[in-house]
Amino acid sequence: MQVTRGLYIGRFQPYHGGHQAVLEQISREADEIIVGIGSAHASHTPTDPFTAGERIAMIYGALRKLRRWFYVIPLPDLNRNAVWVSHVKSMTPPFETVYSNNHLVVELFTEAGMHVKRPPLYQRDTYSGTAIRKLMLEGAEWKHLVPEPVAEVIDEVGGVNRLRNICQSD
Repeated sequence: MQVTRGLYIGRFQPYHGGHQAVLEQISREADEIIVGIGSAHASHTPTDPFTAGERIAMIYGALRKLRRWFYVIPLPDLNRNAVWVSHVKSMTPPFETVYSNNHLVVELFTEAGMHVKRPPLYQRDTYSGTAIRKLMLEGAEWKHLVPEPVAEVIDEVGGVNRLRNICQSD
């Protein structure tokens, strides 16, 4: 029996309920899922406050309940789009399908001859890393927008305080 493997790439800053919904959908189509952590080198900035290791912990905790084999692989940026697909393929197990709604990711993998699917966005106005980080900065409730293991990781690493500190001006 042939194993089908799909690739889903995101920054996951932080991983949230929208990501979870998309991965649950992918798990109904693929036997195994590769979760690529984009911009893995980035951390401690207003748009990328969490490290690759912290995002790995978030994702593993959130995906434990899926009954699929999954890989979580950090993918540092190259800033050379023409060779990025080869870079991703060198860092991951082989895969048949790429799942993404990111226009650049779709374009690059399509140009490389890969099968690309655009999963439906899940309540995009509600589930957005940008919106969740904004709620954190404002001291508003955000934990209901992320799986419980993600909130636990963010609390464990002092993520909200970190985000507030790095967003302060001099």
